[in-house]
Amino acid sequence: MRLPPLPEDQWGPTERDALAVMLPEDRLDPRGAGNALATLVRHPRLTRKFLPFSAHLLMRSTLPARLRELAILRVARLRDCAYEWAEHLKIAAQAGLSEDEIEAAGRGEADDALEAAVLAAVDELHRESTVSDRTWAALGEHLSERQLMDLVFTVGTYSLLAMAFNTFGVEPDKER
Repeated sequence: MRLPPLPEDQWGPTERDALAVMLPEDRLDPRGAGNALATLVRHPRLTRKFLPFSAHLLMRSTLPARLRELAILRVARLRDCAYEWAEHLKIAAQAGLSEDEIEAAGRGEADDALEAAVLAAVDELHRESTVSDRTWAALGEHLSERQLMDLVFTVGTYSLLAMAFNTFGVEPDKER
């Protein structure tokens, strides 16, 4: 682990304020924040700027939760990010994905045409840094312009987070 979570004795108002955009007051500590946020808060200024954007994608995006989670799980697998995969297993289940659908998403497979197009978009963004015209058209049959934008930003942001978590050595949380 290159950057461990910030120890509780080093948390002050600056660190708590940086996380307040995403966490309730009773979780503004290392245990409540979890390994990822407790690591990111080592740079409170960056965290304070980044979290509102990240929170939009996770909690206020125009993308349906099920599609968002399919995309994030595929990113986690492509980027080999144990933290992201473990954290989003729970969120994906809450969004209605079955265990079989979750495992299939990790492989880039889905039976539903829209879900398959979402996974194809993730793969294309990973490989080419763009979405093909064919996949864009398939997505556009079901998603609005804003949803398409939220999808691309979700894939990009969770790719960035996967790279950061892998580089910093962020480990999956134990049950909180």
